[in-house]
Amino acid sequence: MTEYKEVRTEHHEAGQAQRATTFKATQLIWLLFGLLEAAIGLRILFKLIAVNPGNPFAVLLYTVTNPFLAPFASLKGSPSAEGMVLEVSSIIAMIVYALIAWALERLVYVLFYRPRGHVSVRQTVVEDHIPPPPDDSIPPERPR
Repeated sequence: MTEYKEVRTEHHEAGQAQRATTFKATQLIWLLFGLLEAAIGLRILFKLIAVNPGNPFAVLLYTVTNPFLAPFASLKGSPSAEGMVLEVSSIIAMIVYALIAWALERLVYVLFYRPRGHVSVRQTVVEDHIPPPPDDSIPPERPR
């Protein structure tokens, strides 16, 4: 029987928690702007296929997206035919909001991200283990 040792290893990396926080913040930015882009895109589709504007879901969607589209409302006219409307200003708003999301994400990254630093590894011997001696109550094997 052999002797063996139990070893514990600890890794410490400077800035690891801050990198994780920065990553979460950038992901949250993309999530929120992605939801806004999806809502505006759905609004464009609803207007394009002439969805009933009295439908509760359509009313909710228009109510939620109106504040975000207000700065772009008078930017460009909206061509329409037989109740179908192409909101060009909403398409422009989607492009502008995508650029804002990209710029905000880059800003958070540049301000708060810390590059990987030195990784220190420490190993500690916890305990020496020596197996117990063989039990004498078991008869030894006979040679053949």
